[in-house]
Amino acid sequence: MKKLKSEKIKTENKVIPFTLVKYFTFTSFLLMFVGTIALSTFHTHLVRNIILKKSKDYAKVLVENLNHQIFLQFILPVYLDQGKIQLSKETQFKRMDKVVRATLHSFDIKLVNVYDLSNVISYSFNPEIIGEKDLGGEGYQKALKGEMVSNLNQTGSFFQKLIRYPEIAKISTFAPLRVERPGSRLATGPILGVMEIVQDVSEDYKRIFRLQLLVILTTAMVMAVLFLILRQIVKNGEEIIMAKNRERLKLREELDRARHLSSIGEMTAIISHEIKNPLGIIRSSAEHLSKKLTEVNQADTFAKIIIEESARMNQIINDFLSFAKPGEPALNPCNINDILKKNTDYLEHEFSKNNCRVTIDFDPNIPKTFADENKLYESFLNIFINSMQAMPLGGEFFVSTSYENEEIKIKITDTGPGIPDEIIEKVKDPFFTTKTDGSGLGLGIVEQTIKNHNGKFSIKNSDKYGAEITIKLPVNKGENL
Repeated sequence: MKKLKSEKIKTENKVIPFTLVKYFTFTSFLLMFVGTIALSTFHTHLVRNIILKKSKDYAKVLVENLNHQIFLQFILPVYLDQGKIQLSKETQFKRMDKVVRATLHSFDIKLVNVYDLSNVISYSFNPEIIGEKDLGGEGYQKALKGEMVSNLNQTGSFFQKLIRYPEIAKISTFAPLRVERPGSRLATGPILGVMEIVQDVSEDYKRIFRLQLLVILTTAMVMAVLFLILRQIVKNGEEIIMAKNRERLKLREELDRARHLSSIGEMTAIISHEIKNPLGIIRSSAEHLSKKLTEVNQADTFAKIIIEESARMNQIINDFLSFAKPGEPALNPCNINDILKKNTDYLEHEFSKNNCRVTIDFDPNIPKTFADENKLYESFLNIFINSMQAMPLGGEFFVSTSYENEEIKIKITDTGPGIPDEIIEKVKDPFFTTKTDGSGLGLGIVEQTIKNHNGKFSIKNSDKYGAEITIKLPVNKGENL
């Protein structure tokens, strides 16, 4: 039993699945997934930069237009009318506010601040910061030098900023407020102050984040489906390769067994031939001696023993020769059902004597096939006798035939104790027997006969009953085997 287990473990160790292929497959999948996530992040980053650039361009157009409107509709007329710009005066402030709001009423601008040359807020949408000083920062200083600067300001937690999902995102644009020269819409004159326009782009950033999240989730779902498909393909491939490995190992074992049996067969044939001739002489001499003793009225007990044992040994030698040199089957059209029926009819008396019953389920549509009827008859007879000997207290046989895929299937099941697991793989080996008076060649000869008909022979323990023997014979329509 331990030897069988060790052989089984050794065989299983030889069946090595393609672990390397699985490793590279799943590694490639993981890299593809990570690469897809990185690519989607890069794309959304590009979209975010494009929106930021468009917002800055949008602010530039607004600043130029607002500068034009403030100069034409507020600075110029107020200066000509009052000689001085003082936004602290309510009338000037209201006029300035009206011009600014009329210019920007159709645009999404959250805040407008106007600084004087001392960095004091002279005008704002937020009245609370009017008069405040030094709030312009670096943007104010650059605008005072004639540059237009746009900055992105984000408000939120560190995590929100990290994932680019700020609570508030604003673009502040600082630009100089200039005098327009006559005949030109471009403000290229002296700087009168600084304008600050604040755009709230929080919703744009949130839409981008939701888009990025949608892309990632969609990618993850697609990858999950691909992973399941890939996993099934890899699993199927592994099963196929393992099945091929098992089949290859089985073929190798059968080849080794065939070589071993061939050597045994050659040796058996030589020994059998050497023994058969002197054994024949011993038997014929014993028969002659028996006749002489009978004529002189002497007891011939020992002579009969010699004759019986010689006959038994002769049968064993014939079995050896049948196994070693089975010969080519004599093919003739025959019906498998008829052969099996002939077996059960012949053994009817033995079945009855050993308290055995036979249940038959023959397929009437089985076609005739070219086979050696005598050899098949002997094979089936051997199986029935072995099974009957395995049921000393009686039992039942179940014999069935069927036809499918150009193949005749014969199944013989008994209700005996079955075959112990530790010897089930050995019962077909030559010279292996559990009987005291057997040669151990019975099932080996049966298997060889079936293989000579291009058939398959298998034996196992039935789920419900005892031993179950299955024979599959391809239908031969007259071709050579």
